[in-house]
Formats: sequence, structure tokens, C-alpha cells
Amino acid sequence: MKIYLILICAILFPAGMYASVNDSLLNKLDLAIASKQYYYALKANKITALKNKLTGTFSREEEYTINQQLFEEYRKFRIDSALYYVTRNIELAELLKQPDLQQRATLQQAHLYSSTGRYLEAGKILDRIRPAELPRGLKELYFEYYYRLLEHYTTNNVNEAYKRQIEVYRDSLLNILDPATDTYKINLAQHYLYHNQVGKADTLLQELLGKISSSKDDYAMVTYLIGEIFTNKKMYDKAEEFYTRAAIADIENAINDHGAIQNLSINFYYSGNIDRAYRYAKSALEDAIFCNVKFRTLIMSEFYSIINAAYQEKAEKNRRQLKNYLVLISILSLFLIGAVVYVYRQMRRISRVKETLLQTGRQLEQLNGQILQANEQLRSSNDQLQESNQVKQEYIAQFFDICSSYIDKLENYRKMLNKHAIAKQFEELSRILKSTDFTNTEIQGLYRRFDLIFIHLYPDFVEAFNGLLLPEERIMLKEGETLNTELRIFALERLGITDSVRIAAFLRCSISTVYNYRTKARNRSAVSREAFDEQISKIGRSLGSFQR
Repeated sequence: MKIYLILICAILFPAGMYASVNDSLLNKLDLAIASKQYYYALKANKITALKNKLTGTFSREEEYTINQQLFEEYRKFRIDSALYYVTRNIELAELLKQPDLQQRATLQQAHLYSSTGRYLEAGKILDRIRPAELPRGLKELYFEYYYRLLEHYTTNNVNEAYKRQIEVYRDSLLNILDPATDTYKINLAQHYLYHNQVGKADTLLQELLGKISSSKDDYAMVTYLIGEIFTNKKMYDKAEEFYTRAAIADIENAINDHGAIQNLSINFYYSGNIDRAYRYAKSALEDAIFCNVKFRTLIMSEFYSIINAAYQEKAEKNRRQLKNYLVLISILSLFLIGAVVYVYRQMRRISRVKETLLQTGRQLEQLNGQILQANEQLRSSNDQLQESNQVKQEYIAQFFDICSSYIDKLENYRKMLNKHAIAKQFEELSRILKSTDFTNTEIQGLYRRFDLIFIHLYPDFVEAFNGLLLPEERIMLKEGETLNTELRIFALERLGITDSVRIAAFLRCSISTVYNYRTKARNRSAVSREAFDEQISKIGRSLGSFQR
């Protein structure tokens, strides 16, 4: 198997025929690989939302539909989980006595069996089904899953007869697919490639590429096939580019059944970039094992051992080079030590001459330092006064505006209550008096106004505050938010209001809540507690920024 794999790779990627993919695209792939857990989490959230629908009361039909959705999410992510929901759907279809639903689930089960290497079981299931008796939608699945079974099997067991049979089933699928669908066009492109009609396949795939979003599964397949076309044309730099795009799309969509990154790994191995070959092969093998895609696991486990051996050999060579470098550095260090000793003796001689000048210079430096310190204190005091005046001006103006606005609102509120009282609408009057909507609205309005005034005075407050926190602990505001409760507490501190009682009264929360927010923020800070409090008080504009 290993010899066969090496020969195939050598034919596909002859030595000396490689060009580098755009570094930014490869860097994006490296970032995607490093962020796989993030994309897994997005997929897990989507799956969890579907599973939550299976709690409570639901009908068998509804459970079948949800299980079908879970199958779609899992089938290229984690096959064992997909198999669980398909098996459950077979049971549900039997209970519902709906043959079409049972046949759909059975076809899906056969497809999953073929992906996990259970070829005999998959073949037996498909052979028991009579495609002529299936409705159109299930016929499509039958022909697709049958040629997928043959593809999976021939991946590790090359057989020309099976390849011809794949095309027979693909042709049957093309005969019943809607020509307007992307699925039809992708299968037609593969048909063209099998018959060496590369030009037709390229035209069709380039047309598809222009309209398919990278968030769709078909994008990875289209870019992968374009990569195959460029490989066929011996344009290896372009092939690598499209393999890279396909690999990025697969990882970002949490698809673990993918072949593009395998081709990239092979390509980089034969171009001599062992580090990337090892990294991509390792990633591909991890994904295949996690997904339980047996045919890909077999391919990559064979090739991974080859790459790993080359990687270890390179690492050993680097270690030998490092050892040689260390010896050389040690020798140079001895010369350097001798030079340092010589220079040191010369410097001691010169230092005796300069000692008097240095003492005078130190005295001048001390005097200059004292003057600079006095100037700094004066500048700091001026900054604080300037800032204090600015804050006072802003808040006094806003205070009068708010008071005037609240007087008008209270007058309108009084008139409205009086109107209900005159009309003897006591129930309505009681409802209004019991409701806290007016108060809550005004409080939220007050907070919004406070936020806007404060951010106007200190536009960089949120960014500066987050800069004091550890990167993973930084505050992310929701859409539409200017400040949240935690930021308001420290905004009030920045304004000089440090009393927890006053802060709690303004924010309408308990003193313990204020204390907890303060404590948590200090625990999450990237600096010491004392430095954190000091830096909070320094957040704001410079003196020059207050000048108008």
C-alpha cells in the first residue's frame, strides 16, 4: 500500500514542478487549523439547538424530522453520531408505517456504513433496494450513495471495473437530477473529468464558483475539483491555491470528511516543505479519526507515517546543526570574553580621567531631574484642572437639560393622571400607578444619557479599560450598547465617585453587586490591584484634547 501511494503521489506531483501558494492564503489555512475548536464549538451549538427540540412533548413525525436534521449536521462531522439518529429514524419509520421514510433512513444508513469502511454491510443494504420502485427523490439518494460506496472502496482498492461502474451510477443519477441544480452540475463536471473533457469541466466549475458562497458545502467540492483540473494541466501553483481554498472552507464549516488538505500535504512533501506537509497530514488524520471516515484514515495513516519519518529526520538534522552552532558560539564566546576583558581594562583607565566630570554631570542631572519633576507635577495639576472644568461644564449643562426634561415629563404625567382621575377611570389609574414602566424607561434613558456624556468626555474609556484586563477577560459590548453595568461602575470611579453606596444607588443595584464587580475586575486585570486603580483614574483625554 505504501509503495502504491508513493507512486501515485510522484505521478501527480513530479519533483521540481511546485510553486508557492499565496502566503496569505496559507496563513489563513494555518489560522483555520489552529481555530478548529472554535468551528467545532459553532457546530456543537447548532447541534445542541436541534437536540433541545427533542426535549418535551413531540410527535414521532417531528422526531423523525429533527433526527434528519441532526443526520445532516453530523454526517460529515462525526459519523457515529449521525448513524445513531439514522438508526432511530428507521425505528420511527417502522412505527409510523411509512415506507418512504424508512427507505430514506435505510439509504442514509448504507451511506454512513460505506464511509466507516463497512462496505459489505452497505452493499447488502443497497442491493436489497429496488431503485425502480423508489420515488424520484430517493432514487437520487440511491444512485449517489451507490457510487459513493464504490468510490470509498476503490480509494484503497484500485479496480478499473469499479471505476467504470461508478460512472454508470453517476450517469443514472444525472438522468434524474434537475439540470438547474448545483448537485447536477458538480456531478456533470466529475463526469467530464472521468472522460478527460477537462475544458467542459473547467467551464462548468468556474461558473459554479462565481455564485456559490464559501459557507456552503458545495464550495469546497467545487474548489477541490478545480484544483484537480489544474493538477491535470500540470499547473501546480494554481492547484495548490484551490486545494487550500477547499481545505479552509471544509475547516470553517466543521467538515472532517475532506480530501483537499490531504493533497496539499502530499504536494508540500514532494516540494520539500516537510513542516507544512507534516502539519497538514496531522490535521487531516486527526479529522478523519474524529469523524471515523475509515477510507480517509487509511490513506492518511499510510502517508502520515512517511511524512512523520521525514519530519523526524529533518528534526534530527536540525538538532545536529544546532549542536554545531552551539560549539561555534562557545568558541566565539571565548573570544568575546577576552575582548570584553581588554575593553574593560581600557575603560577603567578612561574612567579615572572622567570621574570628576561625571560627578559634576550627576549634580547637574539631579538639578535637571528636580526641575523636570516640578514641571511634570505642574503639568499634571493643570491637566486635572482642565479635565475637571470640562467635566463640570458638560455635566452642568446636561444637568439643567435633564431637569428641564424631567419637569416636562412629570407635568405631562401629572396631567395624564389628572385626566384619568377626572374621568373616574380608577382602574386605569391604579394600573398606571402600579406599573413601573415609566420609571424603568426613565432610568434606562438616564443611563443612556450618562453613557453618551461619559463617552463624549472619555471616548477611549472602553478600549483603555479593556487594555487593563487579560486578553481573554476583556468586555465585549452587545450591539447597541455604549456601556454596561460593570463599565458604568468604573466610569463613576473615573469621575471620582468611589463610594459603593452612591454607585449602587445610582445604578439601582445592591452594594454587594458593586463590590463583586470591582473585585472580579481587579482579579481579571493584567496589572496589580494598586496599579489597576491608579490606571483607572488616569483614563481620559490629555490636556491638549480639551482645547477647542
